[in-house]
Amino acid sequence: MSSNDRELHLTIASRFENIELVQTVVDDALREQGVAEDSRHWVGLALREAVANAIKHGNRQDPGKQVEIEATVGTDELTLRVLDEGAGFDPRSVVDPLAPENRFRTSGRGIFYMKRFMDDVEFGTSASGGTELTLRKRFAPAQGASQER
Repeated sequence: MSSNDRELHLTIASRFENIELVQTVVDDALREQGVAEDSRHWVGLALREAVANAIKHGNRQDPGKQVEIEATVGTDELTLRVLDEGAGFDPRSVVDPLAPENRFRTSGRGIFYMKRFMDDVEFGTSASGGTELTLRKRFAPAQGASQER
């Protein structure tokens, strides 16, 4: 972490309307770091999917449960951690949304999008037993801020 990096920590109730708040806060931090608009767009989509999955699948839409979002926002890299209070899951059990038999099913698309838009996607179990999702995105150096690596 460099001296220019910014640390964010948000805790939200498991309500879908809170997703917009999370995306806005992270997008503002990325904009302040000079991250290009197209990169912010794709990060925003991945972040929305991650938080929606934590609310819907992790916490089963229980507004009494919380989702924690931690972000380290730098000029050249973003690390996001999304933690829920659910029972956890095995990411290998998620179906491949590109398989012919799954093309019209909605399950698995969020994880597919996250993997497509981010450089690293890791699933783990948090200390409380829920799912801990870590997303990383690397950005081009400042002189080529509009271009991703």
